[in-house]
Amino acid sequence: MVAATVHPMPGRAVSKAERDALAAQIDHNAPAARIPIPEKAPPKRPPHPWLGPDEIEPGRKHRIAKAREEIGGRIDLHGMDQMQAKSALEGFVVGAWNRGDRAVLVITGKGARGGGVLRKMTPEWLSAPVLREVVAGISEAHRNHGGEGALYVALKRKTRT
Repeated sequence: MVAATVHPMPGRAVSKAERDALAAQIDHNAPAARIPIPEKAPPKRPPHPWLGPDEIEPGRKHRIAKAREEIGGRIDLHGMDQMQAKSALEGFVVGAWNRGDRAVLVITGKGARGGGVLRKMTPEWLSAPVLREVVAGISEAHRNHGGEGALYVALKRKTRT
């Protein structure tokens, strides 16, 4: 039925002899070909990697900067190596969350010539699985609190048990 209504594109016409030869090869009484079904479903795509904590909401960041929302604690990572700083940061953030603090200040310093290792690594450490359930967001601090050399860390609410 469809073949009667479809016309070949110009320049691609099939001669009547070729059409008849192809039609003779088709067995209209033969069962449809079976397509093998794979035994296993294809593997699911892995979940997207967590890219880290979001930026603190602008209104909340403003309240923290203007001291309308209390900064529960401060930690200064100056003078520490990476291992010490990471360990101190994790302990400090978890401790602040356990106390019920909602925001803390992490002072990293700017580093020599603006390329501070601690400044670059701190957001990565805060996005690690250990702190993922605790940290709600991070933002650069207001210049009164250290500016580029410090971070506000917003903490999630502690679930009631």
